[in-house]
Order: sequence, then C-alpha cells, then structure tokens
Amino acid sequence: MRKIETDIVVCGGGPAGINAALAAGRSGARTLLIERYGFLGGMSTAALVYPWMTFHTMDGKQVIAGTAQEIVDRLMAEGASPGHVRDTVGFVKTITPYDPEVYKVLIIDMLREAGVKVLLHSFMDEVQTRDGLIETVRLATKSGKYEISAKQFIDATGDADLSYLSGAPCLQGRDSDNLTQPMTMKFRMRGVDLAKVKRYMIEHPDEFYKKTPFDELEELPLSGVLGYFKHWKEADLPINRDQVLFFTGPGPDEVLVNTTRVQGLDGTELEDLTEGEVQGRKQVRMVADFMARCLPGFENASISSVGAQIGIRESRRIDGCYSLQVQDVVDGRAFDDCIARSGYPIDIHDPSGKGVQAAWVQGDGAYDIPYRCLLPKRIDNLLVAGRCISTTHEALATTRLTPSCMATGQAAGTAAAIAWEQGISPGKIDIGLLQERLIHNGALLRSGQTV
Repeated sequence: MRKIETDIVVCGGGPAGINAALAAGRSGARTLLIERYGFLGGMSTAALVYPWMTFHTMDGKQVIAGTAQEIVDRLMAEGASPGHVRDTVGFVKTITPYDPEVYKVLIIDMLREAGVKVLLHSFMDEVQTRDGLIETVRLATKSGKYEISAKQFIDATGDADLSYLSGAPCLQGRDSDNLTQPMTMKFRMRGVDLAKVKRYMIEHPDEFYKKTPFDELEELPLSGVLGYFKHWKEADLPINRDQVLFFTGPGPDEVLVNTTRVQGLDGTELEDLTEGEVQGRKQVRMVADFMARCLPGFENASISSVGAQIGIRESRRIDGCYSLQVQDVVDGRAFDDCIARSGYPIDIHDPSGKGVQAAWVQGDGAYDIPYRCLLPKRIDNLLVAGRCISTTHEALATTRLTPSCMATGQAAGTAAAIAWEQGISPGKIDIGLLQERLIHNGALLRSGQTV
C-alpha cells in the first residue's frame, strides 16, 4: 500500500472541491484533491450541468464572487464564457454559460498554480477514524491501494461519502418518505435554429414559462427556454414532467437539454444508479427524437453529446451543527456566522410528481449560509462543502446549485487552512477571522457589499 501524508485532503473534484482546494492551497497548506474521474468539474463536466445558476439576486445584485468569480473571469479571458448573461427563461436574473472542455483544463492550471496536488482516477472506499478524528482515507486505484493521512479533511463529494464512511450522521430526501429530487440525464443537440426558436416564442408566448421576459426578447440573446407546453402534452411521452427545458450554447447552434426525469431511485445505491443510467439514456433518445420531429427550430437538430453519468440533484447530506431551513431561505435570513450568500430560489423538482415547486427569496433577495452548516457532528477534523452541507430537503433545493457550492467550497477550504495553521478543530476557529479572510479574497458576505 502506498502512503501519502499531507495537511489538508479534499475529497471530490467538483465545483465545491475545486474552490475548497484553491483556498486551502493558497493558504500555504499542503493540499491534496482526490477525484474518481479522469477529469475535474463534477456534475458541471461529468453530468453536463450547464449553465451555472446564479451569482445574483433577482434584481441583479451579485452575491457570490471570490474564487468562483475568478474562475468565470479566467474563462472569459480565454473566450470560454460570455460571463453572466440575462436568463431568458426568467427563473433567475442571470446565468453563466461556459465551455466545459476549457473549464477542465483551466481548473487544473489554477490548482497547480496554488500548489495543490491532484489525484485523478482515485476512488475513496475506506475511512479510518479514532476518537472522533479522521486519520486516513484509503483509495482504490489502477496502481493498487493508497492510504492518505492529513490533519484536516473536506467532504466535497456531493453525496457525503466521506462523512458517511467516517460515521458522521447523514440524512437523505424529504422527511415523509426519504425520496430525493429526480435524476436527469442531460444532453446536447446541435443544428438548432435558435432564431426560429425565438420567433416562435415571441409569436406564441402562452406556450412558454410565464416569467419569460417577452417584452425584451427581441433585443436579448436567447440563453434559455422553458415551455413548448402544447407540443410536450401532445407527445405524451412516458416521462413525468410537464415541459421542455434547454439552454443555449456553448456552440452558436447548440443547446443543452434538461428534460429527462428519472424518479424513485437512490443516488447512493449501486443498483439504483445503474438503473438510473439505463433509464436516463433511453429517455435521451426519446426526448431528442421528439424535439427533432415536433419543435420549431429543431428540424435539423441531432444529439451531439450525452453526460458521462446521470445528473444527481440530491442524495445524502450531513446532519450538521445547524440545518438550513426553508424559512431561512425565503425570509432572506442573516446569520452571525455567515460564510456565503445566495440569491437562488427554492427549486424542488418533485420526487414523485410532474412539477417543480418554487419560492423566491424575500428581503434584499439573498439569504446567508451559516458556517455551522459545514460542520458535521461527531467528526472533529472534517468540513463539508457543496451539495451535501447540512440543510433540510427543501433548503437543499437552493444550496445545491453550482455557484452556491463554489462559495461553500471556498469557505470550507479557508476554514480548514485556519484550523491547520492553529492546530485546532474547524469547530473552534474564530468566525470573525474566517469571515475576514473570505472577504479579503473576494467573498460577498454582507448585504450591500459589492464586487
């Protein structure tokens, strides 16, 4: 067995883990990022989750920045993102398109600049603990077993794998039946006539989402579409959904389709995941065929790519020191231990029905995510970032979105670095110091703070 000793280990190379590793590495701590795929990006790359939603409130005020914004800026500098653009679906104010292939390369460059060591093709399958501390994680690899020891650990796996294997208490799904939001197999189509799509929207507004900014659609670049209600209903496909959703790009004739829906399966169970992949890919062919046959603008469209894996909206999450509540989100609640903010609404894809439940943030349009949501119970040298932080099922429907995951990742990496520097547990660090460092590195933690 090969052994590696380091200061901070980040498990999971998605947006949360990337931002956590950047923050930890830039602090001077020896930082190791572990990822099971042969590339980084998590759901953003493996499952084609696109675009990123959202860095802003509904009135356009930016509330997420820091390393997340730095990544966007560097993508823009390479011509791989237009930056934050208006959401023509109308569900949020802005979305952030990006080229996932450029993103895969860019983030490796950024991590190496920060001194972070990356291990790809590494599947974490065992965790050793003693007296409430993680001592090592073990990896299964092509070259045999690896054992990694560190002082601080960050779970950015999305599924709370590290937390679960270490014995930290976890929850899953809604309280009534533990069902989670459905999985979606996302895919891209090329050969789409977007000008024709836009004309059809303007001429048939009743067939599209009511929040679509129809009055501005002539001038706005088309970034997303939700609707085709009549066409979808007439097709009567065996998919438990009530509309078509897609986003434009990265190519000029390309869209990312977010319309398949696989329900009733557990994203942490091997056989369920297997069945989800099978059902999801069958639905991709079904939806793509329907769109090419029936939707104006898609007459010459065809599938150009499909996710490497099915997209997981919800699986395990930790039962942490505080669980963010739906009312915290809707009320735009402020917390003294705020380490990130978000303006994304509650967005629950029904675990068993057709629809989506939505609720928008009141007040100044943003809510705080408290540091305690990143702290699991029972394990003292572990922090959690991204989709599996401590929330209710309903509140997870906003914290799971990529920019929020990026923000909690930066916070977790910064907190782990402070704990490592001071030789204490993350639960004992000075919150004021953590907030000061986050703000110094571009995070937006206070109402009225600007980029």
